[in-house]
Parts: sequence; C-alpha cells; structure tokens
Amino acid sequence: MMYNTSAGIVPGKINVHLVPHSHDDVGWLKTVDQYYVGSNNSIQVACVQNVLDSLIPALVADKNRKFIYVEQAITHGFFALLSFDFLLEINGGMCMHDEAAPHYIDMIDQTTLGHRYIKEQFNVTPRIGWQIDPFGHSAVQAYLLSAEVGFDFLFFARIDYQDRAKRINEKTLEVVWRASKSLGSSAQIMTGISPKNYEPPSDNFYFEVGDTSPIVQDDMNLFDYNVPERVNDFVSAAIAQANITRTNHIMWTMGTDFKYQYAHTWFRQMDKFIHYVNQDGRVNALYSTPSMYIDAKYAANESWPLKTDDFFPYADRENAYWTGYFTSRPALKGYVRTMSAYYLAARQLEFFKGRNEVGLSTDSLADALALVQHHDAVSGTEKQHVADDYAKRLSIGYTECPLLNISYCPPSEVDLSSGKSLVVVVYNPLGWKREDIIRIPVINENVTVKDSKGKVIESQLLPLLKDSMSLRNSYSTAYLGKSTNVTPSYWLAFSASVPPLGFNTYIISSAKQAASHSGMRTVYKSQISQNDTIEVGPGNLKLLYSGKRAKLMRYINSKTSVNKLLEQSYIYYRGDDGSKDLQVTRVYKGKDHAEIEFTVGPIPIDDGIGKEVVTQITSNMISNKTFYTDSSGRDFIERIRDYRKDWNLEVNQPIAGNYYPVNLGIYMKDNSSELSILVDRSVGGSSIADGQLELMLHRRLVADDNRGVSEALNETVCVFDKCEGLTIIGKYYLRIDPVGEAAKWRRSFGQEIYSPFLLAFTEQDGDHWANSHLATYSAMDTTYVLPDNVALITLQELDSGKVLLRLAHLYEIEEDTDLSVMSSVELKKVFPKKKISKVTEMNLSANQERAVMEKKRLVWRVEGSSKEQPTAVRGSPVDPAKLVVELAPMEIRTFVIEFYSERGSFSDALYRRSNLRRKATFSLP
Repeated sequence: MMYNTSAGIVPGKINVHLVPHSHDDVGWLKTVDQYYVGSNNSIQVACVQNVLDSLIPALVADKNRKFIYVEQAITHGFFALLSFDFLLEINGGMCMHDEAAPHYIDMIDQTTLGHRYIKEQFNVTPRIGWQIDPFGHSAVQAYLLSAEVGFDFLFFARIDYQDRAKRINEKTLEVVWRASKSLGSSAQIMTGISPKNYEPPSDNFYFEVGDTSPIVQDDMNLFDYNVPERVNDFVSAAIAQANITRTNHIMWTMGTDFKYQYAHTWFRQMDKFIHYVNQDGRVNALYSTPSMYIDAKYAANESWPLKTDDFFPYADRENAYWTGYFTSRPALKGYVRTMSAYYLAARQLEFFKGRNEVGLSTDSLADALALVQHHDAVSGTEKQHVADDYAKRLSIGYTECPLLNISYCPPSEVDLSSGKSLVVVVYNPLGWKREDIIRIPVINENVTVKDSKGKVIESQLLPLLKDSMSLRNSYSTAYLGKSTNVTPSYWLAFSASVPPLGFNTYIISSAKQAASHSGMRTVYKSQISQNDTIEVGPGNLKLLYSGKRAKLMRYINSKTSVNKLLEQSYIYYRGDDGSKDLQVTRVYKGKDHAEIEFTVGPIPIDDGIGKEVVTQITSNMISNKTFYTDSSGRDFIERIRDYRKDWNLEVNQPIAGNYYPVNLGIYMKDNSSELSILVDRSVGGSSIADGQLELMLHRRLVADDNRGVSEALNETVCVFDKCEGLTIIGKYYLRIDPVGEAAKWRRSFGQEIYSPFLLAFTEQDGDHWANSHLATYSAMDTTYVLPDNVALITLQELDSGKVLLRLAHLYEIEEDTDLSVMSSVELKKVFPKKKISKVTEMNLSANQERAVMEKKRLVWRVEGSSKEQPTAVRGSPVDPAKLVVELAPMEIRTFVIEFYSERGSFSDALYRRSNLRRKATFSLP
C-alpha cells in the first residue's frame, strides 16, 4: 500500500514534527571503531555501519522522509550522504562534546574541524545545535558554541528534574538563553528543552527490530487490525505535549541511541502514522527536521522567556546528581589538557615551518583531541577499555606530530660529566613576553645553566621525593614495558625569559666547567624556627606552616599587604553503595602565588567503600554562601550554596548538589579580599562552608551507579602481577588578593597554565650546536607584544595556504578596572615578515563569513523586553589598510588571512649558520 507522507504544516492545527534521528556515541560502552563496525556486541548490540547503510535506501524510497545525524567523526568519508543535506544540518562538530570537562578552545577546535569538513565536502552550513545528551549545559555552549558559530536554535534534553518539572508546569521549556553578560543579546540563542528525553514521547513509539511498541496493523484481512487505537494513541500524546508547549508546533524525537540499524522498521510505521493521523484530522503529522520546526516556531512571532547563567548541576532524579564526573578519570583529563596545550603550540610551529614542507602533520592529534571531547570521553563516563582507547589515540597523535621525536629517557637525565652539554630550546606560544620557571630532572648537583648569550644564570636544585620516583619507575614499567636504569636525584629549576611566539635557548652543562660561577646555583634547604614555624617563600609571598602539625597556617604577601589565616587539608567522601596523599608546595621568587603539586593514590578500597578525595582550603573570610566558578574556561558564574535562580531548590544532597565544573578556576571573596584557586585540568569544586573552597582531586568507586556503564569507576595500574589503584599527580595554584585586584592573575596566569612553555632538548659537544643555530627568535615584531587582555588562541595554516587566526579578549565587562576595556591588535606587527593581502572575518567555526552569518541569523523576541535592546559593544570591522583588530570584553574574533607569496622561514631562523638538521625532542614541562 502507498501512504501519503507529503503533509506540510497546517495552520490552526497541532503540528507534530516527526524528527527521525539516531544518537551514536563516538565511544561509551564500546570504542568508536567497535561501534562503527558492530564488534564486541556482547557489551552492546550496536553497529553504526548498519545505520548508515540502511538509511540511504530508506530515504531514497520516499523523498518526504527526513533524518538528522550529528557525529561527523563517524560519517567522515560516507559520501553517499551527499544528496541528503538535511542529514548534516545539525551540530556539525566531530562529536557531541561534553560541556563540563572540555576547555573552550577544545570545544572550538573540534567544532571547527567538523564544520569546515562539512562545508568543503557538502557545502552545508549547520544552523542547529543538537546537544541532546551532555549531563548539564554551560554558558559557553550557549553564547560561543551556538550563537557565535551561527546557530539559530539549540536543542538539548538533560536538565535538573526539579527545573524540568517547573518548566513543564509554566510552559517555559523553550527559552531565549542569554548566557554572556558581556555580549548580551548579541550572542543569545533560542533554546528548546525536551519534555522527556531525546526519545519518542512514550513507550508506544519505538520501532527498532525487537522493540515491543505496537505497530500500526492496517491490513483488515488480518487479525489485530488497530489503526483507530494507534491513531488515538498518537493524538493523545500530541495533545499532552501541546499542552506544555507554546505555539501549535511540537517536535517528537523519533529515535535514541544507535537506532535505525534497520531503518525501514521505523519509517514504515511513521509513514502509516502520518497517513492515518492526517486522515483522522484532529492533529497534523509530518516528516520534519529541527530547521523546519524552528522556522515554524519563528513564524509564530511569539515572545519567549529569558534564561541567563547555565544548567549546572544536573540531577535526573532525587539524590542523583551527575557531578562526580567533573573529576572522574583525572589522569585522562590531565592528559587531554596537556595534549590540548601541545596542539595549540604545535599548530603555530607548523605554520612557521610551513605545512607543505613536512611529511607529517598535526592532523592525527587534531582528530584524537576532537574525539576525546565527546560527552562520554573527557567526561570520564565511559568504560575503562574505551578510556584506554581515547588515551591511545592521543598518544598516536602526539607521536605523529612532526615536532616530536621522543624516547622514554629524557636527555636531561644523561651524565654531563663527559663534557657534553644539554641544549634546551624553550618555546613560548603566548603573544606576551613571558618569564616562568623551568624544572628539569638531573642526575647530580654538578650542573650550571647559561642563557643564550653564554651568561651563567641563577638556578636551584630541588629534592625529588622518593615516593615520586617510585611512582615514576613503576608507571614507566606499566605503560612502556621497561624500567629505567637512570634515576635523577634533583629538579634543576631556573627562570626562563622568552619573547612572544618565539624561543630562547639555555645550555646546561657540568658545573666543573664553570666552577667560578658555582655561587649562581643553590640547593634547596628548609629550617624550622624555634617557635615551630616554617616560613616558605623567597619573595613577597610567604607561607607559614606548623612544623609539628605539617599544616599551612597563614598566607602573607608583603607587596599587597594581605595577611590571612589559611589552612589546607585533605578529606574524602564515601562513595555510594584515606588514600595516600603527598604534597609539595612551591613558592617562587617573583611570583605571588603558591603552586601545590599533589600526589593522590592509590585510594584504598579494602573496606569495600569507594572514596572521593578532596582538598579543602579554609580561611576566615565571610563569603555568605557565595563563590564563583568558570564556564569552560571563560566567564565566571556566581554560585550560591543551596540556591537556584530559576526555581526553589529542594535540598536533598547538600554536597553533590553544590558541586560545579571547574576548568580554569574557582574563587570566593568578602569585603576585603579574594581567594582564588586555578587548576591544571577540569575538576569538580564547591564551597560547602563559608570561608572555604574545595576541589575533588580523585575518585575510586566500587559500585556501578546504574546509569548505563555497568562498571564501577575503579581505575587500576598493573605492574607484572601486582595491580593497585591509579595514583595521579596534578597541580593547583593559590593566591589571595585585595578585593577587585584578583582578575589580573586569574586571567593572565590562567592562560599561562593552559599554554605552558614547550621544551625541546638536544645534546652538543663543545659549542657546536650553539655556533650553528639561532639562539633566540620571535615571530612577531621585536618591539611588539599583544595587549595584556588578549590571547592568541589559534594560529593554524590551512590546506589552502591561508591562515586561521583567532584572538580572544580574556576579560568580562566590569571584571577589571584597567583591562575590561576595548583592546586592539596590530596584524602587521603580528606578522612582520609577511605581507597580508586579504583579511576575512569568519564566524567562530570559520565555515562562513561573519557578515553573512549575522545577516541570516534569526532574531527571537524576549518576554518583557522592548523592541530596542541595548547593543553589546563589539570591535569594528578591520580596515584593510590599517589591519588593526579591535576586541571588546569576552569577544573572540576569527579570521582567515591570506598573504602574498613571500614567506618567512622558521627553519632558517632556527638553523642559522649551517645545514645541520639535528632532531630535537619536544615536550611539555
């Protein structure tokens, strides 16, 4: 029988937009490859190849049928989709990224990779955000990864169960989300929240092979004819959803995880529903897409409620907060952040070197980093073997990068007594001149450090903890399959000063060669005073410890006149059903913050109880239940303990319900001071008591949480026949400032944490290497640095020879008196060795010109707002003669830059006076 599926929108009726889709995770219970080919089905019967293969004939069979697909990491190369543009109009990133654990730069990169691929291969520009499965939603997702990429609408499903109940009651599931106080209405996004999940409206409408929903049996010659009953089921479900939705348009998400492996079973039933429901006439059913749906919503000319801040934390029911994953798998989270920083710097060097001049590229690392931003990857919510697969892909991408030729034994661990020297090239990926401390492991204390001019500089030897060395040796055996026969004794620390987008060179040699300069090197020593107080800190900042209690007692900064009682401790929370904690606190001369390096694990579970290890920083500040956490490394959002702005919170989990994701930092303040903590990877954080901040550093559980993984979060490491819980090493950074003066440190040093120095090592005999290489270099004009409030977050050569450039203003409006202002960047001085022929401003994901995007984006009306809304401050268009880029607070601007054929050579700069091509070992400190 032929069914009439040609229905369009019918004015005056409830229009049910049937949106067929399949949510195909790029790794969760199985690896992305296992999902694709359909292997390992004892875990989950899922084969993405079957989905894609069965879709094509099903769509060809009826031109009215529709389908949407979002995971470009899977569809790469599936060119049969070319004829069906509506398949690719949604999201368009390589994955559906998480919104708590990823850094905003990684979110931008993975979205750009997918968007530019779709544009180049299919000439499609996605206009709908489809974040249906992440476990909470960030402000950055709304204003950056939706509005600034050109989306007209953002869909998602998971919000707090209390929030959803209130929104259903008040018909506020669809809102205008204005998430940036700096960019305001210029970066708002219309947002739709599913009334249930991202599945069909009830259990009556699932049609995968093996599903138990009743089909539409319309053959009157057979038993069980049920067309009237099934039409009534459809109409009842439609009316129920229409009663909680504004306008007469509702959307049904017809599908869920890994559905449509035999697509005909779904489309056959939807064909019948459309045919018979429309014959019935009470409601109108049609095949649709999110674009068709939102265009119909927009045409209704409705005014919509306003939403600000974000959708964290998320609980799907009482006593079920999804906040532990903010910290889950901290080693993977740390590895992702390290690789992200490396990728940012590697793209710069690839541009300087010339992408077409090398056989290898950063592409493999780009793909691996994009994949691991998935909401079941860096989030830590996957099975262990899948987490291992993500780490493996990152490792392959790292080793395939042309900057790298690394072996296990770093060159700094060689014996320099034979007369050889260690050459350390320090690259600075930031646009500012920068001074920071370099720490390198050395075998003995007979070493000295010279700068690029041959001058001996001050250095210090720091003791290596025995436990740290034991951990290093056991993990090298576990992961590399071999143990080391060289054991360093010290950290050699010295201060490196490096120009913007450039490098400087330092030579480490045996101290016997420079005995007269031995006074420039000191060995760390500590003493306890008679009153049991240990004072740590060679500069303005002093930390006072109790020797007997081994506890931090006071924080004193003579420069800022801050003098505060301060304690730091470790505790653990019992998981649903103490570890060994090591800590080193460092205070550097010239730095006004403390660096805390922690070693946590293995977390003991001999008592059968899982544990979550937390560090608490306690002061006497009066914080009034208020603290601040960042959104994906960008905006800081005010948090109030046991409070939600959008509904009256019923408090049933006073700890889990007050945890928030921390990507950049967390802080609290009172009338006189601000206490800030910055982190080296995404973690969970909170303020459970006034005057106190805490970070969850590590967690190990013994029971599954019944959320689908069917596996406890119990990471272990096995060396030979011995297995024990994972031990992790990480850092956080602490500082107290007078109130109103802390943003400078959070923003500038936060950028330094994300983009550390990149180190390259090689050996030399005598002065051979130094005499044949340029010792220092800057890609920028030697008289120029970027403004203090602007960061260069992307410098990437495209396949076409053009350059992708992104500049980010680091401050929000009113965040800092001096730096929350319009700033400017002179492109001629950023690229002094090249002549710019054309600058084209693009949208954030660089798949369309910004002017085109702004002209076609829908402008949604907000309830209670006047027609004339205040316009956010934005930088002016770039004058093609002056080539100056203006950036307003929180603005990120993206450009494709073209040059005249002449190009400068990074290689020629590095290898100045010979044809020597010694390989260098690049790594992160």
